[in-house]
Amino acid sequence: MALGRGRHRERGIDYWPGFVDALSTLLLVFIFLLAVFMLGQFFISREIAGKDDFLQQLNQRLATLTDLLALEKDAKDTAEQRLLGLQATLATEKAERERLEGLLGSAGADQARIGALNRAVEDERNAAARAFREVALLNQQVTAMRQQLQALESALAQTETREKDAQLRIADLGSRLNLALAQRVQELNRYRSDFFGRLRTVLGNRPDIRIVGDRFVFQSEIFFGSGAAEMEATGREELDKLAAALIELDRTIPPDISWVARIDGHTDKRPLSGAGQFKDNWDLSSARAIAVVRYLQSKGVSPQRLVAAGFGEYAPLDFGDTPEALARNRRLELKLTER
Repeated sequence: MALGRGRHRERGIDYWPGFVDALSTLLLVFIFLLAVFMLGQFFISREIAGKDDFLQQLNQRLATLTDLLALEKDAKDTAEQRLLGLQATLATEKAERERLEGLLGSAGADQARIGALNRAVEDERNAAARAFREVALLNQQVTAMRQQLQALESALAQTETREKDAQLRIADLGSRLNLALAQRVQELNRYRSDFFGRLRTVLGNRPDIRIVGDRFVFQSEIFFGSGAAEMEATGREELDKLAAALIELDRTIPPDISWVARIDGHTDKRPLSGAGQFKDNWDLSSARAIAVVRYLQSKGVSPQRLVAAGFGEYAPLDFGDTPEALARNRRLELKLTER
């Protein structure tokens, strides 16, 4: 009687799967957009970090050149002051020489002094010439440093321009990637809907096989005995139909869409004794999922399109303790998703 009521409920219109299907699709789109955003942020962070390091190096070099320019300016000012002093001394010595030359005719003893003064004047002239050469060298160094500063400013401006261009390219790449991902998600959803429709036709309207959200749900009793992971004959017949549908789907979906059929194993919450083949429900659910995957592979399904996962008792559909609730939770789920 309970089974009859359960079948009657299965024939009713259930809007919940469609709602979950739409919600899961929106969630996939959101996850892909979030992944693209994080990828873009990662590349932008790397690009900005590199530019910041380069700008820091340029600023350090500019500070060093500024310090050198200040030192050279101080040296130039000192040399100019020394030159002015030498010029003043030269003018004084010239006046003294002219005065001594006027007295040369009357004082023969002053010849030696005049010679000494001439040598002193010559030395001062040589010192003044050296000072002029030093000032000229300092002027050349200042000019060179100014040219270096201009080159650094030009390089800095070019770097800022390249950084802006890179940010624009990254933004454009992110937009195109978002569009491509959205198109791939829409295509996979379309193929998944077609596949579920064909699979429902092939498997028939069985109460122990139903669609929940974006996945097909098979009761474990179709394939396995209690606490076992060895495939039974009735389960092989249903998996043969599933394998044929997956092979046809693999031929239909374009190769640029990366997809997999994920087989999820679930158990009820009753613990295992641990004395048998399996230690706990983790082991049992994983072994059942792997058994299904291996059987599908033996029937020609590409192993690159198959994934096995075990969830133990930790993803129940029904949180009750009744035999019906426990039976609903003992299941295998088939989901088409991106790799």
